[in-house]
This record gives sequence, structure tokens and C-alpha cells, in this order.
Amino acid sequence: MTKISFSNEYSKSYRGKQQVNILGYAQKLGKALMLPIATLPIAALLLRLGQGDLLDIPFMAQAGGAIFGNLPLLFGLGIAIGLSKDGNGAAGLAGAVAYFVLTATATTINADVNMSFFGGIFAGIIAGHSYNAFHATRLPEWLAFFAGKRLVPIMAGLFALVAGAVSGVVWPGIQSGLDALAHAVSTSGAVGQFVYGTLNRALIPVGLHHVLNSYFWFGMGTCQEIIVAGQGAFANITQLCVDPALAKTLVVGQEHTFTFANSVTPEITTVVKEVTETVKSGDLHRFFGGDKGAGVFMNGFFPVMMFGLPGAALAMYLAAPAEKRSQVGGALFSVAFCSFLTGITEPLEFMFVFLAPALYAMHAVFTGLSLVVANMFGTLHGFGFSAGLIDFVLNWGLATKPFTLLLIGLAFGALYFFTFSFAIRAFNLKSPGREDDDEAVAAPAGDAPKGEVARQYLKALGGHENLTSIDACITRLRLTLKDRSIADEVVLKKLGAKGVVKLGENNLQVILGPLAEIVAGEMKAIGAGEDLSDVKLP
Repeated sequence: MTKISFSNEYSKSYRGKQQVNILGYAQKLGKALMLPIATLPIAALLLRLGQGDLLDIPFMAQAGGAIFGNLPLLFGLGIAIGLSKDGNGAAGLAGAVAYFVLTATATTINADVNMSFFGGIFAGIIAGHSYNAFHATRLPEWLAFFAGKRLVPIMAGLFALVAGAVSGVVWPGIQSGLDALAHAVSTSGAVGQFVYGTLNRALIPVGLHHVLNSYFWFGMGTCQEIIVAGQGAFANITQLCVDPALAKTLVVGQEHTFTFANSVTPEITTVVKEVTETVKSGDLHRFFGGDKGAGVFMNGFFPVMMFGLPGAALAMYLAAPAEKRSQVGGALFSVAFCSFLTGITEPLEFMFVFLAPALYAMHAVFTGLSLVVANMFGTLHGFGFSAGLIDFVLNWGLATKPFTLLLIGLAFGALYFFTFSFAIRAFNLKSPGREDDDEAVAAPAGDAPKGEVARQYLKALGGHENLTSIDACITRLRLTLKDRSIADEVVLKKLGAKGVVKLGENNLQVILGPLAEIVAGEMKAIGAGEDLSDVKLP
């Protein structure tokens, strides 16, 4: 009996570790995805400003379109670098080699294969792990030229060749399954929209929302670009994106009526000028490509990010004791304005996710509800970076019923304000300014000498001797520690951290907001032998 019990306990422990490892790897992959995704703002800016309804500069529009068109390749480059041990450029080169070999091999075996951004992800994974395995490999003297980092793209290419051969055979089945899933989600209406919106926010604390978003925005659903002769009420429309099966039947020079799931432009009758070979995948790609039915999984974020969360910030400010409002007001205003203007919400969300998880659960549900309501009223909108004012105004000309979306936003601002106000007071929930005295958060001084804040964080984490890796992802430090118990969470929060997320036995995420990348860089620059004993901690 004892042996059986021991075996069961061991099995449970093993399964737990495996689950943690899978979670940790998924988070690492999500972080790596942020490098290529960070190119989207400039791509969207160039693409929109260059179009005829704005600045009408064709080369600018083509430049932005080139980034979107090569996003799978950028995924391969970025993920390879993100997964490599030291972020070396050799991993990025290997990512490009792996992507070209993988996709060329797969499409040669089966011309119908379209791996889209998945091809970039697979190539990046192959290249990243190839770099980690072979970047320090030694070879016999007569092959020494190909040793070390020069070996990495060679091995990545060979592994990608095998993966491409396998993909050419099995990917059509996977592709059919993904298409079926995309169809099921897109036709499930309110259910699919609500589930996606809720999960999008619910996964933020563990950093896995990027993985979820990548499929919806870059992989779900496909369309093929065509050039049309804009005329009549649609004179400004020169590009559409339609079902690839339909595109194959179109005849250049003939007039055709195109139908879309759009309450404003359900039908567009125009002359086909050119059927391109460009295929767009995902809600974001299709939106900018000219699919007048795309934007279903982006529009609902605008009411939440521009109005809902600022409304929540106002509620938390008024709920704070009068004597602490001046202390929390500046921080709440800055993160609320950041959410409204840019759509970057994590600094605000992490101000209450750990203090009052119930409020964050409400926020996740409201986000799902926002997607449902936005689509119920027939609005469609999209973004190149996030659902803030900048993207809202920039992409107004591509949107469907954007003014209605503004009204929905005002309604969600009121919803957030009144529900957060009621919940905080009725259930005595913690929020900024209402923490226990020993949990109060003090923001770091803005006039601190360069690198001083980084030294404080480093000391609170146990110094370089306790850190095996330092990384960052927009708003959070991603750390691997030898002994996580040494890290002083109370001090980290007093230094300005919005929260701390523990993953596995040795991984720690410290939520800092937009300063995370800067602090991480400064921490890395601090010498391993530097004495931190004189660094003062709060």
C-alpha cells in the first residue's frame, strides 16, 4: 500500500511539474511573439496614412503592407531570437532559413498548404532550439569553419526540411480542422465573441493572452485580395478581400456583386481589375486587407480600453479615502489616460488584479460582453496595435458605424464606473488607496539617478547571484531565480511594482508598467560583482 501511495504521489508531482513546464513554455512563447507584434503599429500607420482617403502616398501604403505581408517571416525571426539563450542575431538568421525551407518544402509537396503565421511560429521554435543546442558546438579542424553559431542555420534548415516534409502531408488535415474551428467560432455569434473577449482578459495575469490573440488576429479565417474599380457610392474602395474560393471564379473586367457580413455595406457591386495572389489570414489582416466583414474580434475592445477602464479608474479614485486621493490620483490618471490613448491597459489592470480579483473577474466578463454588444449593433473596427484613441481615429475610414461604437463606449464607461463603485463599497474590496497599511504601494521617484531604481529592484530580488535570467515583456519583468523565497515582495511593491506573479518553482514576473523594458536593461547592465550593500530600500 505504501508503495502504491508513493507511486501515486510521485505521479501527481510529475504531472504538476509537467503542467508547470508547459505553462512556462507557453509564456515564453507568448513573450517571444511580442517582438514581431511590436512592428504592427508602424505597419498600420504607414498602411493607413498612405491610402487614398488620407495622404494618398502609394509607396507609404506599400511599405506598411510589406510588413503585414511578411509577418509570418517576422514571427520566425522574432520567436527564434526570443527563445534563444542570449538573444543572438544568429538565431534570427536561423529563423529566416527555417521559415523559407519549411514553407517551400511543404508547398512543394502540396500546393494547397497555407501555414500562415503558424509557419513562422514553427520555424522560430525550430531555430530557437537549434541555436540553444548547437551555438557552442565544436567540430573537427577540417570542418571548424562551420562550427559554433555558423552551424545553427545549417541545422535549423535541416530540421525545417524534415518538418516541411511532414507538414506537406499532415498540414492539409490540420488546416481543414483549423478552418472548421474558425468557421464554428465565427458563426457561433455572441457565444464565440463572449468567450474570446473574456479569455483575452482572464489570461493577462499569466501572460498567455498573446498566444490566444495570435490565432484570432493572424490565423482565423482567410480571404484573398482583389483590386476593383471603385465607383458610385463605393468610389473610395479600390481593394477588397474575399473568400479564396470565390476569388478563383472571378473574371477580370467583369462586374461582380460581393456580399459581406456587414450591416452598412452588405453588398458592393464593382468591376474586378485584378485578382492578386495575396491571401490574408486572421481578423486583423483581413480588416486591413479590405474584408468588409472583418473586425468582429477587435471592435469590442475599444469601449473597454477607451472608456470602461478609465471609468473603473475614476471609481477607484473616488472610493479611496479622501486623505489618500492625492497619493493615488496621479497614478490612476496616468494609467487611465494611457489606456484611453494607446490601448495599453496592463498598468491599470495590475493596479487592482491582485488587490481585488473579484473586480478583475468583472472586468473580464465585461470585456466579453463588450464584444457581444459591439457586434450586436453592427459595428466593425480594427487596430494595428491596440484599441486606443490613436487606432480608433486612424482607422475610422475603414470602420463600420464607428460613431455607434463611441456611444457604446460611453455606456461601458458608465457601467464600469457604477459597478466598480458599488462593488468596492458594498463588499469592502481593496483598491488603490484602500490597501492595508503594510501593503501600500509607493511609486518610484521620478528624479532617481539613472540605474538607481534598477539597483533597488536587483537588491530586492537577491542580486545577480540569485538571478539566472532577466527579461522583459512591455509591462513586466520576466525573471528566473535560483531561490524565489529571497525575493522580497513587500519591497518590490513599495518600489512601484503593480503586482508579482509566481510561476513554477523559480519563475517570477514583476509587473512594472511601461518602464519594464528600461529597468530590465539597466539591471542587465549592472556588473555581477557590483556591491549593492549601500543601495537603500524602502
